[in-house]
Amino acid sequence: QVQLVESGGGLVQAGGSLRLSCAISGHTDNVYLMGWFRQAPGKEREFVAAITSYGESTFYADNVKGRFTISGGSAMSTADLQMNGLQLEDTASYYCAASTRTLGPPYYASRYDTWGQGTQVTVSR
Repeated sequence: QVQLVESGGGLVQAGGSLRLSCAISGHTDNVYLMGWFRQAPGKEREFVAAITSYGESTFYADNVKGRFTISGGSAMSTADLQMNGLQLEDTASYYCAASTRTLGPPYYASRYDTWGQGTQVTVSR
C-alpha cells in the first residue's frame, strides 16, 4: 500500500511562485509514475504534470509547459512541482497521484490508483 502527503499550497499573487511537494511512503517499488492533477470549483479534474520513477521522463499539460517543473520520482520518495509565473486560472486544489499500473497515458486520471488529500493553491490579482 502507498501513501501520499501533499504540502506547499497557499496564497500567491499573479506572477509569483509556489512549490508543491508530495511525499510518498509504503510499498513504492511498484510505483512507476507519479503525477499532479488539479481541480477548480465547478470544473473537472485535469492533468498537470507527471514523472517516471527515476525522473527519466516528464510530462506536462500544454497550459503549464514552460512555467511548471516536476522533479523527483517514486525512487526519490517525492514528486515536487515548482510553479512559476502563476496565473489566476491556476487557482485550484492540487492532487498528487501514484500509479502502479504499466499501461495507459500519464495524462488520464484512470492511470493512477492512489491519490493524496489535496492542497489548495490560490492565485490573486
